[in-house]
Amino acid sequence: QLQLVESGGDLVQPGSSLRLACSVTGFTSDYYGIGWFRQAPGKEREGVASMRWIGGRIRYADSVKGRFTISRGNAEDTVYLQMNNLESDDTAVYYCAATRSSLANLNDLHYGTWGQGTQVTVSA
Repeated sequence: QLQLVESGGDLVQPGSSLRLACSVTGFTSDYYGIGWFRQAPGKEREGVASMRWIGGRIRYADSVKGRFTISRGNAEDTVYLQMNNLESDDTAVYYCAATRSSLANLNDLHYGTWGQGTQVTVSA
């Protein structure tokens, strides 16, 4: 059974960097890709970044483009979200999720398996 576990969230100051990790177990050829999403209080859940499991087809939300990078280790079942130059508006619970659909994008509609989330707080 597919399982996703996020880690790496923390309380940091603006301008800091964090790297989130999504540990993946049970990923099979039935699945296509991994995405990172976030939800802040009072806001809709937002797609942050996504990629094909085997690599490529990377997408970013406009709000994080140039600051965040999604990647997967070449020989590890972990997907990372490198977050640089963090801003207060980046404060949210961050989730990774898996999709079976090759048509998936940053809309969470096609993501059926989710991790528990990790809290990122950016505050001075």
